[in-house]
Amino acid sequence: MDQLRARLRDTIAHRGYRRLDEPVELSSGGWSRDFIDVKAALSRGSELAAACRALVALAGERQLAFDAVGGLTMGADQFAHGVAALTGCEWFVVRKQPKGRGTDQLLEGAALGPATRVLLVEDVVTTGASIHAAYRAVEAAGAEVVLATALVDRGVATAPAFADLGVAYAALLTHRDFDIEAIGA
Repeated sequence: MDQLRARLRDTIAHRGYRRLDEPVELSSGGWSRDFIDVKAALSRGSELAAACRALVALAGERQLAFDAVGGLTMGADQFAHGVAALTGCEWFVVRKQPKGRGTDQLLEGAALGPATRVLLVEDVVTTGASIHAAYRAVEAAGAEVVLATALVDRGVATAPAFADLGVAYAALLTHRDFDIEAIGA
């Protein structure tokens, strides 16, 4: 697991991290000169596969079994598909809002229900708003989130928020791994 984390950190540091001249607004609404683009960092199949192996290993370290993996689109899609391909579990994504046509679903992919154990994933969290939106949709479907995880947690709010819900949370990497200031500290 340590090797997978180190590889992930190096890949993101070299291919997805940028120190900008001027601060940019993050999806959380916060501002930072440190920008982490996990999608760009993991655009190579081999790097995406390594990240997905790290997510599977994280659940394995905690001896957590899961039936489905997913989260809010676009931060979770590639990891949901990759982890499902590695493990044989089902995948799903949560839309930001129902499509408005067809079956008008919020959840796409696996049919989640009371017997479904979920690995909830996100690429980067700052305040945790996106992963919490996904959590609420999964909970509304009756499924159980056994672990919520992010590849990178650049803030300080997500872990305590999940702890308050009684849901296990772990990030593969944090702001400390990139020597950047935590958002919300």
